[in-house]
Amino acid sequence: MPLLRSGARPQRQAAVAAKERICGVNTTPGGRDNAARPNQPQQPERQVTRRTRRTQRGSHDVAPDGRITRAKKDSQPGDHTPLDEPEPDDDEDDDDDPEPNDEEQLEDPSMDEKSGTPKTGDRPVDEDSGAPVPDKAQVGGSPLYQVGERLGKGGFGQVYVGKRTGTSAGSRTDTTGSMAQEVALKFEHRSSKGCNYGPPYEWSVYNQIHGAIHGIPKVHYKGRQGEYYIMVMDLLGPSLWDKWNTAGQMMPQEMVACVAIEALSILENMHAKGYVHGDIKPENFLLGPVGSPNENKLYLVDLGLATRWRDAQCHSQHVEYNQQPDVFRGTVRYASVHAHLGRTGSRRDDLESLAYTLMFLLKSRLPWQGYQGENKGYLVCKKKMATSAESLCRYSPPAFRQYMETVINMKFDEEPKYAYLASLFSKHSGHPGLELSLDLSENAHALVGRETSAKAGFELSQKAKDLVKVGQKRSRENADEEEEFRAKKKVRQGTPATQWITVYNAHRPMKQRYHYNVAKNRIAQHVDKGNEDSLFISSVACSLELWALIMDAGTGYTAQVWELSDQFLPKDWIVEQWEEGYYISCLAGSATGASLVVMSKGTPYTQQSYKVSDSFPFKWINKKWKEGFYVSSMATSNNRWAVVMSRSAGFVDQCVELDFMYPSEGIHRRWDSGFRITCCAATPEQAAFVLSIPKRRPPDETQETLRTTQFPSAHVKEKWAKNLYISAVAYGRTVS
Repeated sequence: MPLLRSGARPQRQAAVAAKERICGVNTTPGGRDNAARPNQPQQPERQVTRRTRRTQRGSHDVAPDGRITRAKKDSQPGDHTPLDEPEPDDDEDDDDDPEPNDEEQLEDPSMDEKSGTPKTGDRPVDEDSGAPVPDKAQVGGSPLYQVGERLGKGGFGQVYVGKRTGTSAGSRTDTTGSMAQEVALKFEHRSSKGCNYGPPYEWSVYNQIHGAIHGIPKVHYKGRQGEYYIMVMDLLGPSLWDKWNTAGQMMPQEMVACVAIEALSILENMHAKGYVHGDIKPENFLLGPVGSPNENKLYLVDLGLATRWRDAQCHSQHVEYNQQPDVFRGTVRYASVHAHLGRTGSRRDDLESLAYTLMFLLKSRLPWQGYQGENKGYLVCKKKMATSAESLCRYSPPAFRQYMETVINMKFDEEPKYAYLASLFSKHSGHPGLELSLDLSENAHALVGRETSAKAGFELSQKAKDLVKVGQKRSRENADEEEEFRAKKKVRQGTPATQWITVYNAHRPMKQRYHYNVAKNRIAQHVDKGNEDSLFISSVACSLELWALIMDAGTGYTAQVWELSDQFLPKDWIVEQWEEGYYISCLAGSATGASLVVMSKGTPYTQQSYKVSDSFPFKWINKKWKEGFYVSSMATSNNRWAVVMSRSAGFVDQCVELDFMYPSEGIHRRWDSGFRITCCAATPEQAAFVLSIPKRRPPDETQETLRTTQFPSAHVKEKWAKNLYISAVAYGRTVS
């Protein structure tokens, strides 16, 4: 039976002496009241436990590996639930199902960790499979090609030069196209991640986009030869990374501005086909073949991580929003924050990655470079969230900051204003007269021209658009558009803060009581008084070693016990109470490693499991979902998480919103889909919300959240007057 473990790590700290705030007792017509009593100095290391009368002992099983499971007395044989059995310093999942680290989640390991360079070489062997790349290649009716030097290695394959054989003097030898003398050959082994013993995923993307896209190299032939799937494509020139590196790791702002305009033109065309690229970075932007007329044209390569932003069946409909925190697609340095957090890819992500690409080319370094280790992705995402557009683009032309502010605040399904964004760079894109230069395509000229003509109130002919020169002055309408942007609700801007988070649910009038700033030696007094009034604890939280208790008459519990422990969590006590038929109903942790665990009878739960982890354990949660468990409560202690999952929790679906700030957009989208917050917790760095769809929907599904610097005592009575009652409370990371 799989058992999950929790690292119980006692930490002894001096207690904090503080005064408990006093609320007057006020019984409302609906039976609501609140009460608090003067606080006494906090006593160090005193454990207080109150238990109800013991009932018939329950059952527990010990798995062969020593892990413990707990099930109700009347559950079926073999239907027991794994418990995370704590052992010192054990924060990982079982050895056979380890919690993934950030590096393992990378889907495109093409970059060198230190320099970000693509790994190059000419050894014709697939290093993942060990199978040699063939000396010659011919697929799908193509000419026969001699396989030459290796140009690069990506996450799913390798690219080599292919030289056409059998050409005689005077025969047609094009530089591009299906009859080119030299082509690019992309090899993917049939057992690679991108193939999975079938044609590469990238092939399906090319099949779906149906023909040429501006700025995307054309695939002329594709097919399988031996152990490899092979694509024959136009051979291009150096990448932007190559140009930046050979030019002394510097790129003039005029060149970068041209890259911005041309890249936006390419992305607009690709997005119009219903796809986002998913891996925008300097290595994936290539110039045309050296010595050809297109030598200074820009191209975007590698569609291996491309995904649909538009529904495949209903082309007018955006794909649905989702978040899977254990899934990452892209390259850590340039990926959008949303990609780091596992959110469904959309057009905004390509534009955010482009912003990081531009700033890298312009400044030669990004603030989050240099992180190493298993939690690299976590640290990079945290740094990106903490880096404002103003800070990232300091000492750069205003266009870069304006672009950055626009794209990081786009909504999930928002349509980008490509022309407006391109016009920001138009006055900076004149050719510098230096070695590095870029020829803007007709599409890019037309993109900037479209913004100008739209602002003027008429539509230019295609010929006129093509003649529009980059560098035109922006009109007053652009300023109006900037004002409109500033008036929009920001998706990701704000000052990180540590606040109280309270969730309110609609409920018929009932009695509810709250206590806050409670020292640990005062908890028993409040709980006993509540029990005398037929109230049970429904939520708990901790701030600055002082506790908050929510007690009400609407829990449906019949008995309750609680434990204040210096461990996070008290394993032995929890197991003992499981044996007595109690289940964890709420819990909270302190910054010093203490925890308050409340266990109740009368819950709907039949089985229960918990896990303590140094990072949010989404992979474990996802595994337990498949077994019929749902998250029923959560707690944090500093940056450690404790997640409790229960069977028979009364839900039909559940999801998680995890962010380094308050995930307002995600919560609202979940609300629109019928989910409601059922528990929440926050560390000093992250906030997590679990949202669920109940089997039996209440008559009134109204739900509100409130974030306040102090405990929201001034707001609770206002909510009560609207028949809104506290259903969850936490203290930690939000945004002000």
